[in-house]
Amino acid sequence: MIIRCFPKPSILCFSSTSPSFSSLRLRPTFLTGGPAGKIRNSFGIHLNARSISASLRSSAAKQLDNVLLLSAKEDDHGGVIVEMSSEPMDQILFTCLLKESIIQWKQQGKKGVWLRLPIELANLIESAVNEGFYYHHAEKNYLMLVYWIPATPNTLPPNATHRVGVGAFVMKENGEVLVVQEKGGKMSGTGVWKFPTGVVDEGEDICDAAVREVKEETGIDAKFVEVLAFRQSHKKFFNKSDLFFMCMLHPLSFDIQKQEREIEAAQWMAFEEYAAQPFVQKYDLPKYVAQICFAKRHKQYSGFSPVSTIPTFSKQQTNLYFNTTDLIST
Repeated sequence: MIIRCFPKPSILCFSSTSPSFSSLRLRPTFLTGGPAGKIRNSFGIHLNARSISASLRSSAAKQLDNVLLLSAKEDDHGGVIVEMSSEPMDQILFTCLLKESIIQWKQQGKKGVWLRLPIELANLIESAVNEGFYYHHAEKNYLMLVYWIPATPNTLPPNATHRVGVGAFVMKENGEVLVVQEKGGKMSGTGVWKFPTGVVDEGEDICDAAVREVKEETGIDAKFVEVLAFRQSHKKFFNKSDLFFMCMLHPLSFDIQKQEREIEAAQWMAFEEYAAQPFVQKYDLPKYVAQICFAKRHKQYSGFSPVSTIPTFSKQQTNLYFNTTDLIST
């Protein structure tokens, strides 16, 4: 954990390696003049917190007023981000640091505060909530809490609102399509043949997810062709919205090796047989998907193909999906 101190006129940076008040160890570093972060001189100090713990508990605010602050970095929207390390930290010390930091951020005109607490510091959640923080999102190893400082409408973005899924229309030259029956879920035991589907992993492109799901469920290697259509629905997985992308892939192999854990059966089936299933004919979504796939099979439909692009404010390449056929023809 890094703790910054701001006595006048110099700035002190303290690094605490103590798991508790009983043996607080501080290593200050002077940063005087020049650009922020340039070290001019450093030295070590050891403090025995046993002798000051009582007074610290009774008058922490007075003793630490404008002295100890949590380390934070600015975000792109006038706020700050606090990323706590996983080193153990005393709850009382954290509360003092948080209170003083909020005062400082208010004086600086900051807006939103993002507080990232690793799971090792779950003991600090109550302190943060008591100071006005609320849950934003959680991952398996951390919890993100947020706090809005000014007396204006809160403009912090909400947690991720959508889950993204893919379906794969894989068709051979003879018109046969790749279909599966699932062991689990609502389709289990129904005898319905469906296209391979799955959820896009974090940081995974739609095109890569479709290829991966086909490989995992059937053992078939395939090349992504295009997005044929997509569907948006709401109030699904834990009340989140859902985006589902129906994709077309070209098979590169043909020998099926089904996944034993999730797939009951897998096969190549004549497209007409797939489309004639009562389930496909009864419900709008599979019926429209079958119609789209039929049109694509007969070259009467153009979907969206991925084109690698570089965003305006980033050097990381992303995919833009659009109708490249009609664009090129014009």
